[in-house]
Amino acid sequence: MVELRHSGSSLGSRASSSPMKRDEDASPLIHDHISQDADDEDHPRHTPRDRDRAFWFQTHSLFPFLNDDPRFSQHSSRISLLLLLLVAVAGLISVFSILQRLTSPYLCKKDGIVLHCPRVKEKPSLWENPFSATTSWKPCAERRDGGMSDLPPENETSGYIFIHAEGGLNQQRIAICNAVAVAKIMNATLILPVLKQDQIWKDQTKFEDIFDVDHFIDYLKDDVRIVRDIPEWFTDKSELFTSIRRTVKNIPKYAPAQFYIDNVLPRVKEKKIMALKPFVDRLGYDNVPSEINRLRCRVNYHALKFLPEIEQMSDLLVSRMRNRTGSPNPYMALHLRFEKGMVGLSFCDFVGTREEKAKMAEYRQKEWPRRYKNGSHLWQLALQKRKEGRCPLEPGEVAVILRAMGYPKETQIYVASGQVYGGQNRMAPLRNMFPNLVTKEELASKEELAAFRKHVTSLAALDFLVCLKSDVFVMTHGGNFAKLIIGARRYMGHRQKSIKPDKGLMSKSFGDPYMGWATFVEDVVVTHQTRTGLPEETFPNYDLWENPLTPCMCKA
Repeated sequence: MVELRHSGSSLGSRASSSPMKRDEDASPLIHDHISQDADDEDHPRHTPRDRDRAFWFQTHSLFPFLNDDPRFSQHSSRISLLLLLLVAVAGLISVFSILQRLTSPYLCKKDGIVLHCPRVKEKPSLWENPFSATTSWKPCAERRDGGMSDLPPENETSGYIFIHAEGGLNQQRIAICNAVAVAKIMNATLILPVLKQDQIWKDQTKFEDIFDVDHFIDYLKDDVRIVRDIPEWFTDKSELFTSIRRTVKNIPKYAPAQFYIDNVLPRVKEKKIMALKPFVDRLGYDNVPSEINRLRCRVNYHALKFLPEIEQMSDLLVSRMRNRTGSPNPYMALHLRFEKGMVGLSFCDFVGTREEKAKMAEYRQKEWPRRYKNGSHLWQLALQKRKEGRCPLEPGEVAVILRAMGYPKETQIYVASGQVYGGQNRMAPLRNMFPNLVTKEELASKEELAAFRKHVTSLAALDFLVCLKSDVFVMTHGGNFAKLIIGARRYMGHRQKSIKPDKGLMSKSFGDPYMGWATFVEDVVVTHQTRTGLPEETFPNYDLWENPLTPCMCKA
């Protein structure tokens, strides 16, 4: 059993003390003007002829130490010297202020060109996407290229396909979108997908328990034939779940559209009804026609709607989040991925006691024996993954990043998370810096949530919608939940800020014991200026759930 050590062990001290410190940069001091006007009675006006003599007299009156006359006392000389020093200091401060204003650049525009201007850059709003106005993309997945539907009747399609949507709510959502796309590719009729229970979620939710079936079928009626159940003429329904003769199992991950036409369609035509499983990530992105990708977006953003009672409860939670201070306030939604299963599966190292590390090693060896092996390689693996930014952010790390971005202690934060590994001790740094953390269980009564506790996916749907409608969404690790939230916010107009921390760069900063708070703040702000959820040009194999720009959005 190998004990892992956390490369960013200096986080603890930084998380507890650094955010309370701020740069103590020198700023121009404002001094009251000291009147030096002479009393007309004591100092009558001089004629131009006597100007030089008057100047000499006034100078020696103000600064007696310049006078050789022994009548001036030593006390008066000290006062005059002090006045001279004050004048000199004031002059230096003024010069420093002017130089600071001249040398501190900020971005401005001249003739449409971004320039560095000699002024201090104004900090953008914490609650708005500062660059949203610079893009001109709009959603267009609901647009259909053709006018009338050219779908054949149900009995004239290629046959029926049936899929199990596995995993949690968001993985199931993606599977449903892909199922509709595959049915379109093969001109087949889609049987309403079954939401399959798995060993992690252990949920018996049916499609109609979470989604509006009538809206789903009706919205897609011009795209794909969808039926609620297996046809009556197919008597042995259990065969679809058990018989290998009715199952297509050799579908590779991210398969192209042509694979389905060449390998799956002939079997569907022969057997008339075929089950496709497994069906997780069994359709690619850049190897399918653009209209198929647009159809997947149409399913995701328009056809798949939660039941009205779920939508209404989420609206109630959002309303309570926006009025927690007694007056309208913005709120942040934080998707915190630090459950025991996620920590174990990541094979990353985290701050903890020797006992915690030993228990986690035992857990990983039990759950993932092939990856664990004898444990000798895990230390190097953990270092590499953290360096590459593939480790979940700890609650304390999230707190430090948010404080560096400028979010104050009073920020209202909705937390969407499972049971955090390490419990309250692990959450303490985050809660100390941001005490206004709240979950749906704290926003709603047990009676209000009772109807949703029947299905785990219903509770997940509430978290999804509250995060989707937040002013700022912050993800801490990858996963389908965060991808779908960020993608939907981009698709809806990208006016809302969605923060995706650069975990690779942050790991270097957390692991640097010599980095000061001011430098860390600068790194965080500069790094995340453009990581705010704007539509981005995609690259090959980039999934459209997080960034639906290319196939599903068009120029306004």
